Amino acid sequence: MNNTQTIPTHPRKPNWFSRLANPGVFMGWSRHWIRPLALLTIVTFAIGLWYALFNSPADYQMGETVRIMYVHVPNAWLSQMVYGIMAVAAVGSLVWRHPLADVAMKSAAPLGAAFTALALFTGSLWGRPTWGTFWEWDGRMTSTLVLFLMYIGLVALWNTFADHARGARIIAIFTLVGAINIPIIKFSVDWWNTLHQPSIVTARGLTMPASIATPLLVMMLAFTLLFFTLHFIAMRTEILRRRANTLERQHVLATAAANKQQAASDD
Repeated sequence: MNNTQTIPTHPRKPNWFSRLANPGVFMGWSRHWIRPLALLTIVTFAIGLWYALFNSPADYQMGETVRIMYVHVPNAWLSQMVYGIMAVAAVGSLVWRHPLADVAMKSAAPLGAAFTALALFTGSLWGRPTWGTFWEWDGRMTSTLVLFLMYIGLVALWNTFADHARGARIIAIFTLVGAINIPIIKFSVDWWNTLHQPSIVTARGLTMPASIATPLLVMMLAFTLLFFTLHFIAMRTEILRRRANTLERQHVLATAAANKQQAASDD
């Protein structure tokens, strides 16, 4: 008689990473964040604009044109941050096959392109009265323009592939290769002679007065909240679009099978 007892096994519970990878779980918790994020974004923008327009002084050199900085710098910051998020999502898509990673990549690309375009546009407006030129082919301007073209290229690639799974892997590789441009943008003012001023935050503290740095930091927070609000909405829209496409394909296949069966019965 075999006295060996069989120990019952239980399926392992999925960890938080696996649960987060489920689009249905994401749709469940993200819907509760949209309105609070949108409300917080509006409030932060109101505070930031009040500081920027009415409660901050004109710069002793740039005068009132310094207020363009309160829009330009946040968009320049987001142009790099969004690409960093896309690079992390690309790793998640290639290494862990995370189902939401390619959704995050695809949803972030148009937003990154928009923020980068705004950074280039406001930078040109700021540059004309400050430096005497709308455009200068220095390291940061040129590398930011390259970043904008990369965003446009990635958006075009997403629209090229009908197979999302195959397209996501290829686009993830291109995204990771393009990530080399981010440190070039960041350190271009240190590596080459450039018209741009260095970073406002250094190891020794802020490089500008608190009366100017405070509205700038508030506006950076407001634009960052705006991105996350729009990104959540875009991801949810992309998931719903893919579900609709899947249902449409299933309906087409079911209709074709029914027609084939009807034709066979008629014969």
